Amino acid sequence: MKFKARFASFILLIFLIESFLWAQERRQGGRPSVRKHTITERGDLNLIPADDKLPYKQEAKFKKSKTERLVESNAIPEHKVGTFPSGRNPNKITEQEFKFSLPLNPKPAREPIPLHNDSGRGPPNTPFGIALNGVLFDPGTAEFYMGDRRADWNYEALSGSVLLGLDMNHGHVQPNGSYHYHGLPTGFLKKLGVKSKKHSPLIGYAMDGYPIYALYGYKDPENPEAGIKKLTSSFQLKKGDRPYPPGGKHDGTFSKDYEYVEGAGELDKCNGRFTITKDFPDGTYAYFLTENWPVIPRYFKAEPLRLRGVGPPRHRIGGFGPNHSLSFD
Repeated sequence: MKFKARFASFILLIFLIESFLWAQERRQGGRPSVRKHTITERGDLNLIPADDKLPYKQEAKFKKSKTERLVESNAIPEHKVGTFPSGRNPNKITEQEFKFSLPLNPKPAREPIPLHNDSGRGPPNTPFGIALNGVLFDPGTAEFYMGDRRADWNYEALSGSVLLGLDMNHGHVQPNGSYHYHGLPTGFLKKLGVKSKKHSPLIGYAMDGYPIYALYGYKDPENPEAGIKKLTSSFQLKKGDRPYPPGGKHDGTFSKDYEYVEGAGELDKCNGRFTITKDFPDGTYAYFLTENWPVIPRYFKAEPLRLRGVGPPRHRIGGFGPNHSLSFD
């Protein structure tokens, strides 16, 4: 009887320890590890054809006050999307209720602010920004080598190593029904008329308030008469092999396969630069989506609004879904 009692106490202790560790991770903005991947090489993306028209009306509003840009959206794109649920993504697209405000005149931080949470222990705790059609730019994943968030070998959504059911717009669906972009929003850029012979139109705003453009900018960012060029990031693949684990060559499977090399491209570590644009004739700092990594920036120039995890207390947002609300007051 004593042995059984001790054994039961031991099992209870293990359960309590596991529960404590799980709760600690939740408080730090993480989620319990579920999927354990061992893949260390890139694969084929196998994008889903974007042939489906959604049965919802797109709603996106951007209004300015004296100090803020007010955003309201149902996160429904105006372009066609892939079929969801799909074999790789079991979630159905539903209308959301996004309501939040972004600073109208952001103040640059002393250092670039990473999209990942402060502990560096997990997936990004905020989307990077929001497109003018009301769909979020959310490049991060919750997929890690062996499910280990602490090691932070985070799989890249566009590497094809772990198939996430992305469609031809490089978008897919969160479990809460929110459609979002992990890469270039192909259908949206086509509707905006993004072309190689002219500067990109405004495509959205980052969570720190700065504008977002895509692919094409002026050869001289302060001279619109200088011509147009496709802009490139200053990130490159690291040379050689990764430490073990996970091992293997730095081939873009993981976010940590890349490093910033100042001056390697036209853009800074935040994938942006100061430039004159049609929308900002006096000039502004602006982000650019690029064809090469990171595609969607992974650093902020100024303090961002964080829609998940710990963030500035001054913001309040509508929830991710019609029956949810989040607040950071």
